[in-house]
Amino acid sequence: MSTTILPWPVVRRGARDHPVRTLQHLLRARGQSVTVDGDFGPATEAAVRAFQGSHGLGVDGIVGNQTWPALIVQIRRRDTGEGVRGVQEEFQFRNLSGDPTKGVQIDGIFGPKTDAAVRGFQEALGVAVDGIVGPTTWRALVSGMLSG
Repeated sequence: MSTTILPWPVVRRGARDHPVRTLQHLLRARGQSVTVDGDFGPATEAAVRAFQGSHGLGVDGIVGNQTWPALIVQIRRRDTGEGVRGVQEEFQFRNLSGDPTKGVQIDGIFGPKTDAAVRGFQEALGVAVDGIVGPTTWRALVSGMLSG
């Protein structure tokens, strides 16, 4: 039985923490120069606007139903880089231990631990368990599903 996947979150200037850090990693994966600090301030808004303009989207600086699908990058085992860091950021967000040294580390390498976390997340959602972070898995991650 599959869980209904929550809608893409709407993230705009003034937002902090989740899913802003993931958004910033994805912007970096798409060639935007932005610091990953969890603060959706003027620099992140400018990067979102630049991304939107270069991808034929409405330029409003708000990340929602139109921007998220254009922004995400499909990733899988053995991939490296900012997209992987974004996924790892999501699993660190779900790390309820309070100890950032536990769970999936944010190292940008899609290795066995990240693969196991993705597959476990997909299984808990009731979606295809393939270890690939595509649109459905990304949407569930950034919308905060299974985070508490």
